[in-house]
Amino acid sequence: MKAGIGDSGNVAASAKAGVKWTAGFADLDPVEFPMLWALTPYGDAVFNQRQVPLLLAELDRLPADLGGDWVAQARELCQIVERGLHLYLWFIGD
Repeated sequence: MKAGIGDSGNVAASAKAGVKWTAGFADLDPVEFPMLWALTPYGDAVFNQRQVPLLLAELDRLPADLGGDWVAQARELCQIVERGLHLYLWFIGD
């Protein structure tokens, strides 16, 4: 899965690391992790400026075995979305 930031169809930034999909993502509690639970290996997920703080809080609680380089890169992209206007964080499935 790749992550990037789009503004009116243009990519403002992107991540180099992808999410390594494991069964652990499917097992996340949708009540405790509603933003991360939206991720699927084949579909896209889009987060707006109001959802990004929720996503960041979930990344803080993410089990270590689901982490990796993608988490730090997702945090950086979240910060760009928070500072910008009309930006969205996209996780693009395979």
